[in-house]
Amino acid sequence: MDGSIASEIAKYIENDGSLGENWSFMDKQSAIELSVVVLCYQEGRRIRNFLPCIVALLEKNVNSWEVILVGNYIEGFADETPLVVQDLASKDSRLVAVTLVKQGMMGWDARSGLDRAKGRFICLIDGDEQMPWNDIIRIFEKIKTEKLDFVLTRREKRNDGFHRWLNSRTFNLLTRILFPGIQVQDINSKPKIFTREALQCMALASDDWFLDTEMIIQSWRLGLRIGEVPTKFLKGRYRKSFVRPSAILEFLRNLIKARMSGFKGPEAK
Repeated sequence: MDGSIASEIAKYIENDGSLGENWSFMDKQSAIELSVVVLCYQEGRRIRNFLPCIVALLEKNVNSWEVILVGNYIEGFADETPLVVQDLASKDSRLVAVTLVKQGMMGWDARSGLDRAKGRFICLIDGDEQMPWNDIIRIFEKIKTEKLDFVLTRREKRNDGFHRWLNSRTFNLLTRILFPGIQVQDINSKPKIFTREALQCMALASDDWFLDTEMIIQSWRLGLRIGEVPTKFLKGRYRKSFVRPSAILEFLRNLIKARMSGFKGPEAK
């Protein structure tokens, strides 16, 4: 990307004026180096096993950090997750609990956690233990060493079943057909990490499963520097995926809408 990301943000505001009022582009550099946002929906007490692995990893490899535990819930639905993450956060000032009544699906949960993150780098990961937590440090080192704006994993080996593999391949293929400039191979893979400036520049709006794709489309449109790290996706041991067949139609609808709304890449400017 030519010039600094700050200049790209300025151009984006000048050309579109659509970044919204919630982001401050004059924020002082955060004292927190890395924020890790963990999506904990309906994970309950299993988070007590997953979290110590992340904490140990961060204590060993990162100078200053925080973990945002997103335990949003459906009102009236029995789910112990909010109480679990609140209890964990009460015992360590570096842990933050977000426990809101859900107003959307994964995208809304993710954005509610990202809004609370204060780090100079921000990582997003699911809390279902299918994503190796060591990948957090692998992508963190890559984004710093190569001075990138956005890094995500690429699942070269998957153990989550044929249907999940097929859905993912279909999503990625359709995205590259409609947005041929996008080179990312595994759009839905996590963990993902981005600079604070990149997140602010993206101005995310998706409330549903389209958030991962929205991140990539907006990053491509803005000419952000994106990197990928190969990984192995683990088998879900405790529950089935929340992604239902209807998500395919939802994805197609959102993808076509994104294409028709003028998402042009940097080469078209």
